[in-house]
Amino acid sequence: MSEKAKVEFVALSQILPKAVAGKEAANAKGEAEVSCLVAFAGAAMAMGAGSAKLLEPSAEQIARAARAARFKGKVGSVLDIAGPHGLDFDRLLILGVDSGKDVAASDQETVILGGKVMGMLRGGNVQVLFEMPAPLVCGADEAADFVQGLLLRHYKFDLYKTRKKTDAEPDGALHIKVGVADVEAAVEASQATKAVTDGVVLARNLVNEPPNVLFPEEFAARAKALEALGVEVTVLDEKAMSKLGMGALLAVGQGSRRESQTVIMRWRGTGSGKEKGKKSKPIAFIGKGVIFDTGGISIKPGAGMEDMKGDMAGAACVVGLMHALAARKAKVDVIGAIGVVENMPDGNAYRPGDIVKSMSGQTIEIINTDAEGRLVLADVLWYVQDKYEPAFMVDLATLTGAILVALGQEKAGLFSNNDELSHRLGEAGKATGEAVWRLPMGPAYDKMIDSKFADMKNTGGRHGGSITAAQFLQRFVNDTPWAHLDIAGTGMGSPQSDINQSWGSGWGVRLLNRLVADYYEAKPKA
Repeated sequence: MSEKAKVEFVALSQILPKAVAGKEAANAKGEAEVSCLVAFAGAAMAMGAGSAKLLEPSAEQIARAARAARFKGKVGSVLDIAGPHGLDFDRLLILGVDSGKDVAASDQETVILGGKVMGMLRGGNVQVLFEMPAPLVCGADEAADFVQGLLLRHYKFDLYKTRKKTDAEPDGALHIKVGVADVEAAVEASQATKAVTDGVVLARNLVNEPPNVLFPEEFAARAKALEALGVEVTVLDEKAMSKLGMGALLAVGQGSRRESQTVIMRWRGTGSGKEKGKKSKPIAFIGKGVIFDTGGISIKPGAGMEDMKGDMAGAACVVGLMHALAARKAKVDVIGAIGVVENMPDGNAYRPGDIVKSMSGQTIEIINTDAEGRLVLADVLWYVQDKYEPAFMVDLATLTGAILVALGQEKAGLFSNNDELSHRLGEAGKATGEAVWRLPMGPAYDKMIDSKFADMKNTGGRHGGSITAAQFLQRFVNDTPWAHLDIAGTGMGSPQSDINQSWGSGWGVRLLNRLVADYYEAKPKA
């Protein structure tokens, strides 16, 4: 992966007009590194008092440049000045933050602001005046969100590139000082956001890895590394799964020479899992982990099949989420479970027309071996609800191409048997920008997967494909409150944004972390 940017918080008073250190430093080519000052302006070029005072030597130049560029501080606009007068910086960037609203910016907007700033940097020494004009807030939490945006945008997966970077590519050697009013508070606030950022990066790395490197056993090994953070990790091999009766999951992987795995992760952030002498119910997140999906006997077209290395984005999200929760020591008892398989066409592969028996005892007629993810999730969902009796379950899966037709790549599909859980996921999506959209379920759709020969079939045909997939999964959750997130459009090959330039987005880590933090985490006593 690309070199990390070095980011540190300093007092606003330490952001000096003279960037001597930046001018003296040199990059790997022996050239003096560019120094850059970043500031923010609102309506009519309004700035914070400290920023206005520091930029006073360049005030006339800034005003003239703003008039020429018609820059008025509107959100999304940028004023880029080379060689600002009276300031020993090579470059001055002023970003507009006026959204035209009479409210403070949301945390998501602050994260995006950090991404926008990072997108304009090319290495060197950067100093940021993290001070906003009223009514915008620029406290410790906002500073931490800003840094998260910086780091998420800076992420790049170039582990397997051997050629040197071209001059057109970012240097990557960035040293950023973020000037804040309260350094200690910003550092403390950033500890939690750093844990979440690292969780997103972990998920992105997993999705971006090639399938010859990240086969099922290796994926399980990387999940097991969470033990270093205090996560309890149990790996079920094929012998253990066979004993449990996980016939649906095992059927998917039987054509591969790689052994399938189920990984159970538990973070006991509330202690032993008991509160006030009573056994507490954990919350649970389940991920589809099809490491590579050829479609099996119902083989996919060759064009674009390389993208099927990302068919484990749901499992990657769960691993990233467990890292985030454990690293920030979240006060919550949580289960993370992933089914990790490879779907290959082989003489031993499962076939259309086969009938397999799931762990629940229900039988499934195989209509299409490319509808494999729901088979994996069926057994893992049943295992989790039966063994742990969770308060709720949320599963994530790159499950259907139909969700792309319905929602594109802007939102994930949400299906649920519980209105409260759905509402909370929706609110967490709004707060983080990882949006979800609830789609209908019902008996009429359920009938579409009834089978003549078994309890159900694994696909209901073209119409309502995402819905019938969700109806299939619902048969394995009993009465447990449950939500299914179809992330086929958001988890891999996602559009580039201000905070993600990667093929693997790590989508869902921030969403679910926010869900936990807002609604299910034990709050400290007043």
